[in-house]
Formats: sequence, C-alpha cells, structure tokens
Amino acid sequence: MSGTDDMKPEGTALSFKPSPTVPLFTDLVEVYTSSPDVEERYKQIATAFELAYGGTPDVYARAPGRVNLIGEHIDYEGYGVLPMAIRQDTVVAVRTAPGNDKLVVGNLDAAKYPTLEFGLDPTQPVDVANHSWANYFLSAYKGAFELLRSSRPDSVPEPVGLQVIVHGQVPTGSGLSSSAAIVCSSMLAVLYALGVPPSELDKAAVAEAACKAERYVGVTSGGMDQAISMMGQQGVAMHVEFNPVRGVCVVLPEGANFVIANSMAVSNKAETAPKRYNLRVVECRLAAVLLAMKLGLNAEEALEKIRTLRDVEPFIAEKYGAADGATCANAVSELLAEQYGIAEIEEALGGLKLSGLFAGEPGSLRALAVAEADKYSFPLRKRAVHVYTEAQRVLDFRAVCEDASLPSSERLLKLGSLMNDSHGSCADLYGCSCDELDELVAIARGAGALGSRLTGAGWGGCTVSLVREEDVEGFLEALGDKYFKARTDGITSDQLSELLFATRPSNGAALLKLETKDEETIVEEAVGAGEEAVLEEAAEAVEEAVLEEAAEATPVAEVLSVVMEDTAAA
Repeated sequence: MSGTDDMKPEGTALSFKPSPTVPLFTDLVEVYTSSPDVEERYKQIATAFELAYGGTPDVYARAPGRVNLIGEHIDYEGYGVLPMAIRQDTVVAVRTAPGNDKLVVGNLDAAKYPTLEFGLDPTQPVDVANHSWANYFLSAYKGAFELLRSSRPDSVPEPVGLQVIVHGQVPTGSGLSSSAAIVCSSMLAVLYALGVPPSELDKAAVAEAACKAERYVGVTSGGMDQAISMMGQQGVAMHVEFNPVRGVCVVLPEGANFVIANSMAVSNKAETAPKRYNLRVVECRLAAVLLAMKLGLNAEEALEKIRTLRDVEPFIAEKYGAADGATCANAVSELLAEQYGIAEIEEALGGLKLSGLFAGEPGSLRALAVAEADKYSFPLRKRAVHVYTEAQRVLDFRAVCEDASLPSSERLLKLGSLMNDSHGSCADLYGCSCDELDELVAIARGAGALGSRLTGAGWGGCTVSLVREEDVEGFLEALGDKYFKARTDGITSDQLSELLFATRPSNGAALLKLETKDEETIVEEAVGAGEEAVLEEAAEAVEEAVLEEAAEATPVAEVLSVVMEDTAAA
C-alpha cells in the first residue's frame, strides 16, 4: 500500500498541502471561529498569570485535540491516517524569568492540577512511576532541547527559568488526544521562550519532536496525534503520513458533519499502556518479524531489517505479486498462527529473549513483564490483519473524498461504510473497544449515522459518527436520550455539550501575542465579572509552590520559573 500524495494533480480543490511553519497571530479571531467564550477564557488565563507572577505572558501557545476519522492503531506501524483538528485545545501562557533556576508549571484548574516545579536541566528524567499532569510539560521541555540540538547544534540556547500557566479543554482519557495538545503547546511555548522565531518553527519537525518527547511519559506514540495538532487547518481533514511526517489537506464531501460522543469510560493512555497501547505495539513488532521469517528471511535478517508491518510489504509483494490491504491480510492469514506464547516466539527467534529484542524500550519492556505475569498469549494474526486492512481503508477514504465524479450523497455513504468496517476491525481484531463504545456505536447507527466508530486509542473515550447536515439536531437528541440521559443525571446542558457535540475541522497549533493590560485593570475586570475566587485559587496554588522561598525576601515574581512541555511528533 503506497501513499497517495500523488493521486491528484497539484492545485486540485480536493487536496492540497498545509502551510509549513507555525503562525503567529495577534487576534483571537484569526485562530478561533465560532468558539464560545474564547475571549473570556483568555482573560481568565491572563489574570491568573498576572496574579501569580506579577506580569503578563510573553506569548500564548495553543494546540488542539483531534478526532481521527479513520486509521486507528496504524501510525506506529508506518501507515498514514486521516484525522482532523477540533476546536477544543490546550493553551500555555509563558514568560521567561532570567536568573531563576526553576521551571514552575501552574494550571488555571489548580485544584485538579496542582503546581509543580522542576529544575532547568533538559536531561533530567521524567518520573514515570509517579505520574502527574506536569510530566507532559517536562517531556516537552526535554523534547524542545533535543530538537534544537539536532537541528542547530552550534546555537542551542542556555536553559532559562520559565513562568507558565496552562489551561486545557480537551477531556482527558477521551481519545481526543489531550496529551498531544499539552505536549505540542508546551513545546511551542518553550521554543518561543528560548528565542526561536515562528518562521523557523517547522510544523512537521515540531510534530516529530513532540511524538518522541511524549514517550518520556511512558507511551509509545505513533505520531498521528502530534502531527494533526500541529498541522491541522480550518475546514479540512488531513491525510498524515510518516517517515518523514507530511500531510495533505483533504476536502470532505459537502454535507459531511461529524458528531463526537464521549462514552465516559476513561482510559488514560499513560497509566494503562502496559496492558493496552504499548502491548499492541509489541504485538505488531512480533507479528512483523515472524511474518518476514515466513516470507524467507532468517531470524537475524528479520530482527535487523524489520520493525513494522509496513517493512514487510516488499516481501509480500515479491511472493504474492501485490501488497494492497487484502493481499497483505490474506498473506497473514496463511502464514501466521492465531496465537503465540512467549516461549514459542523466543524459540522461533533462535532463542533470543524478548527482553533482549526490546532492550532500550522501557514502555515495551513493561508491557512484556505484565504479559508474562498474566501468561498472556499473543493473537498476532488478528493484530496484523487489522493493521493491513485499516491502512487500506485510509487510502480508500481519501480516494472517495477526492472522487469528484460521484455525487456528495454517494460519497458520504461510502465513507460511512468504511467507518463502520473500521470499528468492527478495532473491536474484533485489535481488541481496543469496550462495552460502552460498542453501545454508543449501535445507538448512533440506529439514530441515522451513516457510519460510526471508536476514535483514538480506544478502551474508552469517544466515538465519531458521520451524520448528514440536516440530521444533526435529531441525531444529537437521540443520543442524548438513549445513552446520556441515564448516565448524566444532574448535569447541565453546557456540561452535556462537552460530552456530545457536532464538530467540523479546526485550526492547528499557533502562537499568539495579544494586547496586554496593566495589572490593576485586569484584576478589576476579573472581580467585576465575579471571577475573583476562581482566579485567586489558581494563583494561590502557584504561589504556594514557592512560598517558603518568597518569604526569605525574594519577590514571588522573581522566584517563579515555569516550563511547559512543548512537542510535536510523528
């Protein structure tokens, strides 16, 4: 299965390349369209920053979450995916604090996400054993310096104290990539604070760096989430491919609307990785190596040359004459057994212990340890069949979007069918669905969705449904009545709208330098709007982190140094 960058002639209205560098805006309307309360939100962030640090941010960095329309669990196998950015995002306000030797990371939601401090050393380890929200920021901080060392080794700036306030709207554990949103926005904030101009912030490079950086929190990310968070554009989905990261904007058929529904079954990727996400990464590597050996490579050759199922494609093509999704899946069904035990795999690899195969990959080693303790059998055939057929569905999805010979109504039906097939594969072959997601999908299809599937890593989180524009209102009512009513007793309509909403493609990451007001004006406006308690709570949490040091005659504004994670990956 080759990529499709050259499927359409340059300049076609149905696909085009995204802008290459991170934009710097001076007005919120340049980033947000029809986003409710955006000015009020940024005012709250600015006020919390002023109260905590005695000044205004140098810049705001924002990066959105995403919904993946099709292409689940294949990015880490080298295959392209087709997501779109959503309006919910994470904003990181940052200011340099020269002379300070700390990174202080505060959050507008201080009660839930307490302030944490770190040193300035960009090589410091991330404490994976004690997971905290600020680990994502520290990972981005480390990743920002790694990007600079690789791209401009002779001019890497010295670390500097940072003051940071973060606010995120992407629900955690929802499958909408809250982790990529905070890592990407944090990395952009750090890079800007270190003096890198926006014109030198290549979206693809930052995405790759963010992907690698997120692995410091213990997740073997494939790169889709960071790529679309960085490269998303208003009004279009994006076909994202890897090695290197690149994207093509894909125009969806007229009348296409997508509804996101949160199952409220939470699956935190970092905390559940050993039994779920990282275990699937391990399974795919093992399937790829064993499949390559069945196709003629000896163990030594396979271990040296094969890391992903995509690496096996040339050998499948040589034996079977093609390497499309169906041919690859048939090869897998013919050559791989349904399940393998650890001892059986190690014997096939000439006695090599799996701990040796995955040496230097902490996430994979933890997954192996859990699998061995559970006496787990690896269903490698199912995992590989899913990857190959899902990769083909991505190509088919884009091809349908670009087929101007078909009326929009027919293209919508085809896209819906591909989404339905994708969910079935995720549930039955990849084992990444759950009862709540399956129930939501069934209700959605019964309520008129042309297609519905889980989105994101799965095991909880959200579904995405393709709905005709004229059917959206009734569809939302049906899901609210049949799924959410019994589960959301007592919540407001505003709260429900964060669990169930229609969305269209939104802008990707950006930097903003906004007009600032003096401290007295900001505080007066906040108090006048009745926000004093919320803002003081956020400021108090930040100040408490340095209270003892501040009491020794050093002003709070000089003591606080904050760094937020910032990265983008592939």
